[in-house]
Amino acid sequence: MTMTRPDLLHTVPPFAARVLENVARVLVGKEDVTRLCLAGVLAGGHLLLEDAPGTGKTMLARALARSLGLDFARVQFTPDLLPSDVTGVSVYRPATGEFEFVPGPIFTGVLLADEINRATPRTQSALLEAMGEGQVTESGVTRPLRAPFVVIATQNPIEHEGTYRLPEAQLDRFLLRTSVGYPTPEEEVKMLARLRTEHPITTLEAVATPDDLLGAQGQVRAVHVAEDLQWYLSSLCARTRRHPMVVLGAGPRASLALQGVAQALAWLDGRTFVIPDDIQLAAPAVLAHRLTLKIEARLQGTPPESIVTEVLRAVPVPVEESVIGQDPARAVPAEELPRP
Repeated sequence: MTMTRPDLLHTVPPFAARVLENVARVLVGKEDVTRLCLAGVLAGGHLLLEDAPGTGKTMLARALARSLGLDFARVQFTPDLLPSDVTGVSVYRPATGEFEFVPGPIFTGVLLADEINRATPRTQSALLEAMGEGQVTESGVTRPLRAPFVVIATQNPIEHEGTYRLPEAQLDRFLLRTSVGYPTPEEEVKMLARLRTEHPITTLEAVATPDDLLGAQGQVRAVHVAEDLQWYLSSLCARTRRHPMVVLGAGPRASLALQGVAQALAWLDGRTFVIPDDIQLAAPAVLAHRLTLKIEARLQGTPPESIVTEVLRAVPVPVEESVIGQDPARAVPAEELPRP
């Protein structure tokens, strides 16, 4: 469903326009992916980029961090990486006779966990507290992380030798999963010309500040979601739990994530209310990685995205007339709304 009423359409917020344009200087032809990732950041979540090597996953993370004016740290995850290599460690100082905490790279604005599935589950789990609660506990002392804080993890979906599959609890902490994808021939030629002498990332400057991002996140949370749309996205998640090819479907955290990304997509379109299109656009990236498929589905090579697509087709979409949204006071009473 696409809403075309001119009174409901506005311009992209200047903050978002600046960031998207800045990242486009580095990544050619990846506006849709960049927009989805920015929506994830605006929703206050963490991102999982799953794609083949050399497609621009690291560059996207660096460009987003620079554009938003956030500190950036990269950790190459390997089998011998320890949790303390990420979170930090207390070091004894003989001169003072006391332990001093040395912060790890996680104390930053954007942490790039490169090839996260190559580290052991113990090291992977070191990110759980930071991603879920925005803090790190070491030697019994809890240290908060400075907001905004974003983890952008990458993994190669092809090569699995010597890797450790992310457990469901870890995957659920990622707000969305997406891929950058290969460029078209025209985009690749444009990229070759642009990067012939130097990479634009070396001269990329911030076009926003962390305070700008925090302010934008507050505006995103204020985006109105009509009750019938809450029923709609709840029905989508519930449908995944009953799917015959799914062992573990999308839980309540997935519902919250889907609502948050939909709010961010609406805000990026300059709207103060969510429409079904926002939910449908966000659903594959938010829900697919949270589904655990039955063994027969995996043997058949069924991608979880196809399950989400099937669910989207099966669940009735609320009618446009009930999605007023831009003014909650004008919304149709809940008892009059159609239930999916």
